[in-house]
Amino acid sequence: MAVRLCIAGATGWTGSAVARAAAEREEFTLISGVARTHAGTDLGTALGRGPMDVPLYPTVQGALDAGEVDVLIDYTSHLSVKDHVLTALQHGVAVVVGSSGLSADDFAEIDAAATTAGRGVAASGNFSITAALLQYTALLAAEHLPTWEIVEYADSAKADAPGGTARELAERLAGVHRPHLDVALADTGGVPGARGATVAATQVHSIRLPGYTLSVEAAFGLPGERLTIRHDAGPDATPYVDGTLLAAVKATQRTGLVRGLDALLFEH
Repeated sequence: MAVRLCIAGATGWTGSAVARAAAEREEFTLISGVARTHAGTDLGTALGRGPMDVPLYPTVQGALDAGEVDVLIDYTSHLSVKDHVLTALQHGVAVVVGSSGLSADDFAEIDAAATTAGRGVAASGNFSITAALLQYTALLAAEHLPTWEIVEYADSAKADAPGGTARELAERLAGVHRPHLDVALADTGGVPGARGATVAATQVHSIRLPGYTLSVEAAFGLPGERLTIRHDAGPDATPYVDGTLLAAVKATQRTGLVRGLDALLFEH
C-alpha cells in the first residue's frame, strides 16, 4: 500500500525535489503540501509544471485536517519545525524531520510525544547517503580516539548555527564519550570564543561564507597523526531525496524517535 505523504516546505529547495521524486514513485501518494506563499494553489502549478492534483495549504494543521496522511515530511525552518512535528503526532501521523535547529531537549520532547502517540519520527541533520556514512564512521572512530572537534561550512544566508548535521553529530558523539581537552576551555587565553561553541561537550566551529552549500568535517587527533572525515554537498538537493523517502517508509514502521539516517541504514 502506498505511503501517503504531506510535505511541509513543498516548494522550497529540498522539499520541491522530494515532492517531484515522490510524485514519480508508485510506493508513495502525494496527498498535500504546505507552502504559505503558494497556499490555495496546486503544487504542480507552483513548481512550474502541469497540475498534480496536490493542494497546498498555509499550515500543517490545515493540511492534516483536510486529508488522510501517513507521514509528514518537514523541510521548513528552525522556527516552525517543532510545532509541525508535535501537530503531526497529535493527528496520529509519523514524521520525517529534515529541518535543522532542534536541540537535544526538543528531541527528547518529540521522542516522548511520538512514543505516547504510537508513531515514529525519523530525524536527521542530513539525509544524504554520504552524510550518513560520515556519522557512522565518526561514531566508530570515537570509540578508539580520545579527541575530536567539528568544523562545518554553509552559505552566509544560513540562519542557524551550528547546522543540523554538525549539531546531530556532536550530540551523538557524546553518547560514545566526552572528548579530551589538553587545555580546559576556562584556561584558554586570548579570545576564548575562538575555540568554538560547545555542543554536547564537543567544540563546533561554524563558518558562514558565500559559495558554500554544506560541508561538515569531524577532525580526530592523536600525537603525530590525525584523521579527518568530511562530507561535502553539491549545489542542488538531489543527495537528500533518496534518504528522505527511505526515512518516510521507515517512520511508518517504528514508534518513537530515530535520529540519523545511518541508524536507519545500518539498523544500529
